[in-house]
Amino acid sequence: MPNWKEVLHEIQDEVKKGTPNALDVIRRKYISEIQKKTGRNVIAYYSGWLQRGNAIDVIVNDKDKNAFMVNIHKLDRSKGLDLILHTPGGDLAATESIVDYLNQMFGNDIRAIIPQISMSAGTMIALSCKEIIMGKQSNLGPIDPQIGGMACQAVLTEFQKAKDDIKANPQAAHLWQVIISKYYPTFLGACQNSIDWSEKLAFDWLKRNMCNGDESKTKKILTEFSDHKTNKSHARHISKNKCKEIGVSVVDMEDDNDLQDLILTVHHSFMHTFVHTPSTKIVENHLGVAYVESLPIQMQQVQQPR
Repeated sequence: MPNWKEVLHEIQDEVKKGTPNALDVIRRKYISEIQKKTGRNVIAYYSGWLQRGNAIDVIVNDKDKNAFMVNIHKLDRSKGLDLILHTPGGDLAATESIVDYLNQMFGNDIRAIIPQISMSAGTMIALSCKEIIMGKQSNLGPIDPQIGGMACQAVLTEFQKAKDDIKANPQAAHLWQVIISKYYPTFLGACQNSIDWSEKLAFDWLKRNMCNGDESKTKKILTEFSDHKTNKSHARHISKNKCKEIGVSVVDMEDDNDLQDLILTVHHSFMHTFVHTPSTKIVENHLGVAYVESLPIQMQQVQQPR
């Protein structure tokens, strides 16, 4: 299968032939090939955050529900779903709604495929699946919630440290006041609620599907992914081998060379699309139906198969 450079040459050849929308044609060709290989429905959920990380629409949000509704319409849901994920994560409420919808459509018969990286809320979506296909280059990320870019667990730990320091040495209150004064009213409560909410969702999803009711396994996976103290940073990249060690049900992408080549070719095709178009997010199925969000005016368009 084509590598990054060969995919680009294939796109350029189509342009020279006068093929309209050559990027779309090549991308959809290989998504369709994955479906032919597996016999399962395929939906690719791709964010262009690596190319334009400041755009609002690159994160998981409520508009994505519309994207999945468009993509799932007319699919034979008895064939299950292979969900290709490439996302920095995003809104927790939207993530809960999307996972609930996918479960209603496909039950537990959903596999996640991680060509490169799926972080935060994207990791939560992956952990809700029955198994995750990962390669040596694939990464998931911590799922501890953030508010305004601050780790909720770190905020509560810092506040407890402030209380302990002030109790031991009241004069320390002047030093801590500079930090604590920046917390808005109800901020600490919001942090605790976000932690409780995200952990409850991840626990329920893991136990119901991937862990098949095994509570001990569920707790181990949840602890490793949700503990900010363990991971040190929300941006930490968790490898395939680490995921296996934790207990995540991982399928090695390298076990099937043909499927691996197809997955990585699709990934390259999406990367070229984000580089050469104003797209910020694409949700696309193997039938060629796509929901696209774009810059500069972030207009959405539904594209039907050509």
